[in-house]
This record gives sequence, C-alpha cells and structure tokens, in this order.
Amino acid sequence: MGRNSKKIVSMMGDGIENRIGRTVQSRSSVSELDVLNTDEIPETMRWYRVPLSEGISGDGSGYHIYVSKGRTSGLCIILSGGGVAWNEYTAARPVTGGKVAAGLPNFYWNNLRPFTQLMNINIGITNTKNASNPFAEWSFIVITYATGDFHIGNSEFEYKTEEGEDAVLHFSGYKNFTEAMKVAVKLFPEPEKLLLAGNSAGAFAVPALAGEVADRYYPGCKDITLLSDSGQLLYKDWKNTARKVWQADESFVARLHSDNPTVDWYETLYLKYGDRFRYLYASSTRDYLLSSYYNDIMTKQYRTDRDVQQAFYDQLVFMVGQLRRITDDFHFYIFDWPMMPLAVGKGGTVHTALKELSFASKKSDNVTMAGWLIDQVNGNPYDIGMGLLTPECS
Repeated sequence: MGRNSKKIVSMMGDGIENRIGRTVQSRSSVSELDVLNTDEIPETMRWYRVPLSEGISGDGSGYHIYVSKGRTSGLCIILSGGGVAWNEYTAARPVTGGKVAAGLPNFYWNNLRPFTQLMNINIGITNTKNASNPFAEWSFIVITYATGDFHIGNSEFEYKTEEGEDAVLHFSGYKNFTEAMKVAVKLFPEPEKLLLAGNSAGAFAVPALAGEVADRYYPGCKDITLLSDSGQLLYKDWKNTARKVWQADESFVARLHSDNPTVDWYETLYLKYGDRFRYLYASSTRDYLLSSYYNDIMTKQYRTDRDVQQAFYDQLVFMVGQLRRITDDFHFYIFDWPMMPLAVGKGGTVHTALKELSFASKKSDNVTMAGWLIDQVNGNPYDIGMGLLTPECS
C-alpha cells in the first residue's frame, strides 16, 4: 500500500474534532481582529493580533501572535501546534485545503492563513467567553506556529516541491518564540501564576523551552505549571533532524538521546530545575493522528488502524511510566474520546483537548480537562484516567 492510497484528513497540532466540516475557510468567515502595536496597551478581555516584523512563517510569509489581557494575575502562554516536518519528503507536503480535500498527505502548517485563527483563539482554554472555562479571565499569549520544527528551528531548509521545483522552508520557530516572548514580558511583566502549555507540536516544545521562559523572561515568577498535551511521536532520528534539518541550538540537540524527545527534554529539565515547576502531561489513549504520523515514519503509510493505534497505546503506557519515574509529582490527564471515522483511516481517539470544544465539556473519570488543569495550577495535584492504562501506570 503506497503513501497516497488512503483518504486522509490531517491537521496535526490542533485536532480536528468538531471541525471536519470546516477545513477550508474563507477570510470572510473569520472575524478580523484589531492589530496591537507592541507599544500600545491592550484593553481588558479583548483579543488582538500582534504582527512581529522579525518573525517569519515557514513559506516566508509574515508572522503574528495573539494576545488577550485578562482580569486576573494569571498568565497562560500557549505554544501552538501545527504539525512537523522532519525531512525533505514531509517538508514538501504542507497542509493545504486542496490536499485535505483530496485526501493527500499533509504534515504541517507553513503559513498563518485565516483558518489558523479559529485554531488559536476563543477555542478550548483560550475561549474567554465561556463561563465554564476557569481560565477565561486569565491573560494569554498565543505563540502561533507555522514552521514544522517544534518551535526550536533556526535554518533555511532547501527542498524540492512535489512538482520538482526548488523551494525553501524557513525553520524559524525559535526566532518566532523569542520575538513573541519579548511581547509577553512587555505586556505582562509580573504574573503571579504562569501556565506554559502546548498542544501537539507545541507539547514537545514545552519542556524544551520551559527553562528559558523561567530564567530569561520570568525569573520572578515562583508559580509555574507546565502542560504538554499530546507530545508522543517516536522516531530514532530526532537528534539528526534537530541538528541538521532544523539546525536548532546545540542546547536543544544535546538533550536528545532517545526516540522520545518529550521524555528526553523533561528528564534534563527536571535534573536542572527539580520542583521549580509543576509537571503535567495529557493524552488520549489511541490518538488517531499521532498514530498516523508514527505509521508514516515506520512504514511510509500515512494512515491509522487498530494495530497502529495499539502500538501507540503501548508506547503511551511506557511513556507515562517514564515520566512518572522522572518525578512522582508528574501528573496526568488520560482520556479516550472517540474520533470521527473520517479522519486518517479508521477509528482511534481524538488528538488533543487543550484547544478544543471538549476542553471544558467532555469528561474523563467525570472530570473535564479544564477542571483538572485549574486544580493543578492551584496546587491540588491528582491524576485522571489512569484506569484507562495498564495497572503499572496507576
């Protein structure tokens, strides 16, 4: 079976739960946000788009982030998802409406088209209008993502398009991150509570960048919680990708020693910082999308099925054990919400919950992710959904 033999729908990094019918959006369907210049003061409880002149998206187009000033002293920094490109084949296949509609492989967002606004603001944890969202009155910096490099890249990667033309992918995730953090510190200099959270590709970035957030940007904040939502993709060549493809700083590369970068980066983070942070991880049990990516890595088939989902589940069980061995104070939200059968083959569970409609509505062990997460940041640690895994993880 070849790479293109199955109908697929892919939007890695921001799950497509509740979004299958609105994959391709026109500009008119997305409300225009006011632009905030970095020397302006935002109004309370209002979303803004902040263009960053030094930032750049993967295809060379412009880059912006989203900000909202809340009513509390809590600040949530979101490292957004949006796929990953780990070699020339994946670099040549960014997400486009045409690829999604035709069922062709598409691995990462390479620009901030209007649809990405729907994936980043007023959805899940960033829904400031939802009374059920306990974070609704927090301030937000949403660090958008359209570079395919886990927010740590620093290269201009030359590749051939599917049509055989020369092209360049700007792996500028780290530059975008640093420019965004300058805005964060300027607008929100002294939060009492800080939540650094990432979904999918952003989940990998959380442990990679947390030390820098704490030391360089918010050294005075003593109350920092970290959440990685769905950051599991095993690949033996991550170190080579980070060093030679993304040309990430050696400080990121040196910490990679296995096929699981999330575990590697959390291990080294905890060794240096210990209890400086609260450590959280969330995942569905048989993630339809991450299992499809893993299948592509292993077999060159971009699809999922029960066997691939079982492999993902077994890897998740092992990964949860690895994270718990880093510290007993690592806590988890595990869920098994089924995915619609249209997505990337058959069955499986949803991909991420942090920026989904399900964040404050669906439950695992009768607790929403929103309820669990606010308890964690308020110093009430516990696990959810561990009974969905094998006994050794409980």
